[in-house]
Amino acid sequence: MRSQESAEMYLETILILQQRNGQVRAIDIAGELDFSKPSVSNAMKLLQSQGMVAIDDGKLISLTPSGKAIAEEIYERHLLLTQYLVRLGVDEDIAAQDACRIEHVISRESFQKIKEHCEKHIK
Repeated sequence: MRSQESAEMYLETILILQQRNGQVRAIDIAGELDFSKPSVSNAMKLLQSQGMVAIDDGKLISLTPSGKAIAEEIYERHLLLTQYLVRLGVDEDIAAQDACRIEHVISRESFQKIKEHCEKHIK
């Protein structure tokens, strides 16, 4: 997995967990992604050094404005691509799995055109 893709996946997961639970710890991310806690801790240290996440004294993890912007962009891609594939007749579980892979590699231009198409033709 590319490091950018990995970072995007972590940021998206933090966003989802914050929306679901209100607060996020490394153990929550590890459980959600089925990763080891040491792997998640290392990733959080790297994301913190890049200014994408903040970790408080209680070990709660939050997204910085730049991390949140990336997470929201990736999550929007995930939701729209999943919905689009389901509308095409793809099984929902398969659509979600495929969207998870596509969301990291699709260009902004291509995604924007798919989004415009959906807004125009799919209500």
